[in-house]
Amino acid sequence: MKIGIVCYPTFGGSGVVATELAHGLAHRGHEIHLVSYAPPVRFEAFDEHIRHHEVAVSSYPLFRYPPYDLALASRLVEVAEQTGLDLVHVHYAIPHTIAALLVQDIIAPQRLPVVTTLHGTDITIVGQDPAYHRVTRYALRRSDAVTSVSEYLERETLRLFEVDRPIVVIPNFVDVERFQPGVETHVRSGFAPRGEAVLVHMSNFRSVKRSLKAVEAFAVVVRTLPACLLMVGDGPERATCEARARELGVRDRVRFLGTQTDVERLLPVADVLLLPSKYESFGLAALEAMACGVVPVATRAGGLPEVIRDGEDGLLVAEEDIDRMGELAAALLADEDRLSALKQAARRAAVERFATEKVVPRYEALYREVLAADER
Repeated sequence: MKIGIVCYPTFGGSGVVATELAHGLAHRGHEIHLVSYAPPVRFEAFDEHIRHHEVAVSSYPLFRYPPYDLALASRLVEVAEQTGLDLVHVHYAIPHTIAALLVQDIIAPQRLPVVTTLHGTDITIVGQDPAYHRVTRYALRRSDAVTSVSEYLERETLRLFEVDRPIVVIPNFVDVERFQPGVETHVRSGFAPRGEAVLVHMSNFRSVKRSLKAVEAFAVVVRTLPACLLMVGDGPERATCEARARELGVRDRVRFLGTQTDVERLLPVADVLLLPSKYESFGLAALEAMACGVVPVATRAGGLPEVIRDGEDGLLVAEEDIDRMGELAAALLADEDRLSALKQAARRAAVERFATEKVVPRYEALYREVLAADER
């Protein structure tokens, strides 16, 4: 199949999953055309089965805001006509689905089926904005197929938009060869030279991630055992987190590493991932950590319980009891046998339930269903 994939090229989960899907499909012999305003962060340009098509957005004095959706539609038209795309798979409903639906009208009678994957904030935040609610519902109704990354997000979509169509749940996935245990000793010793426990928090440092709570939980941990905390990522609340670490007297034990492109080398260094999110549609950071043998200690928020089985391959705390996160992490780190068992279970869960080769064929099957329905 010739498949167009549209995504945001940033470090967010939707762009990462879309790019990993492109590589997974290419590995299975499909011709993939990635369309975005810049090369996605995990795009591997040397894959002969994938081409990236950049969307150029012109800026004119007449436009207060450059019309990215129209530029995207124009570029998609070119790609569809030049390559003979069989379908286009868009990640994030607004504006990607609307742009793809416009392409359908422009190239008619040639058909270009549209598959939309919902990742979370396109439904719970953007889609709930009165300025976008009706157009989001229109995008969902007009798509040839709609998928969501968790059962939780499926329920929220049906509730918020009252769409009378099935939504196929296909979870996010992880390359378990790329993300796997195997600590480079010199890397870990660089962070924990005296053999301290290593905790990690990885996010975009926005309010919904509650990164501040990760710092506070860590302060509880160091009351009972020596440890360090790696804060990976960047965003609006990073400075607040740094200030809070100083207030709690742990600033010298917290390393703010900024945005990292090779987190698969960094994650295996850690013992525990702290994920105090207020909302997660799925929890890709948790899954990538689990694949590296890192135990997630997270809130029971959104789709996280679908990824982490409490007490089996990670630990969950109620949102209203988030202050217990530090106590749970400290108790786990002090119990070497239990920590080792959960690390192994976390890795096993990633491999058995969420490995790329188990999930990508589900998208393949959906594409074939859509194409078969389109021919009828």
